[in-house]
Amino acid sequence: MGNCIQVRSELMGSEGPKGVTIHVTGFKKFHGVSENPTESIVSNLTDFVGRRGLPTGVTLGSCTVLETAGDGALPMLCNIMESGVIKGNANNEQVVWLHLGVNSEAVKFAIERQAVNEATFCYPDALGWQPQQLPIIHEDGGISWSRRTSCSVEAILRFLKKKGFDVTVSDDAGRFVRNYVYYHSLRFAQQRNHKSLFVHVPLFSTINLAQMQFAAALLEAIASTC
Repeated sequence: MGNCIQVRSELMGSEGPKGVTIHVTGFKKFHGVSENPTESIVSNLTDFVGRRGLPTGVTLGSCTVLETAGDGALPMLCNIMESGVIKGNANNEQVVWLHLGVNSEAVKFAIERQAVNEATFCYPDALGWQPQQLPIIHEDGGISWSRRTSCSVEAILRFLKKKGFDVTVSDDAGRFVRNYVYYHSLRFAQQRNHKSLFVHVPLFSTINLAQMQFAAALLEAIASTC
């Protein structure tokens, strides 16, 4: 099973207030979803935030669209995370990994509190892999093991609700690629004192115009709680 390569952390810079750099990922289309809103959000987020602006001390880092695949998405995910380790340490920043995925049945945004160490795909991923009840990380133990985000989920929820968004908190990210990527990200982040968060968004046909505004507000919400 694939795993992120261990990277030697550089020494922290001089002590002082930390900025926050948020790296964002989305996914390409997959079975049953011909237009993945997270691909559009991530592809346009840099320009959107550039026009809108972010609070002082908050930086939008990389914006990456991943293949909707388990092991197939890991090389790109690991590359951007390893790059974030070096840059974050050099700049004495809090690094946050924000992953966006679509839930085609959702009618509201959902902040995922945890990921489970189980790969069970109800249909093959974009590269044809369809694991059943396999541990994502064998060293972590069985498929019942889970990892929780260190982000302040309730505080982020309150922030977004005050902005007028219909948001909920979820304890089940499913067992498909989204959970698979989230679990790897949480493990990587926890090893390096970073933070990781996964948020599900509805289809464009359910919530259209609010998608980009939500993504920008989500960046602000995460930064305000770090």
